[in-house]
Amino acid sequence: MAFDLEEQEQIDEFKLWWKQHGMKVILGVTAFLVIVGGWRAWETWQRNQAAEASMLFDTAVQAASLNDLKSAKSVTARIMENQARTAYATPAAWLAGRVNYENGDLKSARAQYEYALEHAKDGGLKQLARIRLAGILFEEKDHAGALALLNESYEPAFQGLAAQLKGDVLIEQGKTEEARAAYKLALGKLDDKSSLKPLLEIRLDALGG
Repeated sequence: MAFDLEEQEQIDEFKLWWKQHGMKVILGVTAFLVIVGGWRAWETWQRNQAAEASMLFDTAVQAASLNDLKSAKSVTARIMENQARTAYATPAAWLAGRVNYENGDLKSARAQYEYALEHAKDGGLKQLARIRLAGILFEEKDHAGALALLNESYEPAFQGLAAQLKGDVLIEQGKTEEARAAYKLALGKLDDKSSLKPLLEIRLDALGG
């Protein structure tokens, strides 16, 4: 096929340009395809991880409800180790903390609540972990550490629980007036149907308030 002079010049210019820049173009396209393929692979991996974590978390919850402590601990540990980037890692830590606490393993419960507090993205779960951790510190006689957590800002749904525990800590420190104020705050914040309210009223009566 014959080309006219202008077309031949354009072809020659393209050949020269390709000789100078062709490798860059190939590398650029290859890099783009690698990035796109890698991103899609990453999304697929994330979906698979989330699906597996969801199934494992359901298993852990069922094990805990059946008081199968060994299985509950094993499965939650697996989620925290292998699916740490999923939304189930923090609830798994919280569940493990509760299981260990209820069975007297305060050391493990504390570590798991600390994990939940550090990694939680949900504000409610973070605040609940903070209250649980404060309760453990209180039992370990670390009153200053417990109060530091309880003096943090809480949403209304958690203010009653935090204030009630704060009152308990202050009582242990002999700070009766501050404890009374904390208990009164807790009474005002807790739901009317809360089982804690009668206990708080008894404690206030004992304090003369």
